[in-house]
Amino acid sequence: MTDVVDSDELLRRIRRARACAAQEERAWRARGDELGRAESADPGAARDAEVREVAYGVVLRVLDEILTPGRHTARS
Repeated sequence: MTDVVDSDELLRRIRRARACAAQEERAWRARGDELGRAESADPGAARDAEVREVAYGVVLRVLDEILTPGRHTARS
């Protein structure tokens, strides 16, 4: 990536990345819930979904902090 971008474009890219991470977090949460309810669920797949949900949640918190510094520090 050798393109030079201005601050507005950088902000747009961060917001797009945040929206993508939020969508992925919701998708993995739903998949984990679905796997947790299924009687024949694979425990490994359910664990994988949980780990991915947490990972996307962390990405969301980092991007939120970049977009609005200090606003999300009380979140646990």
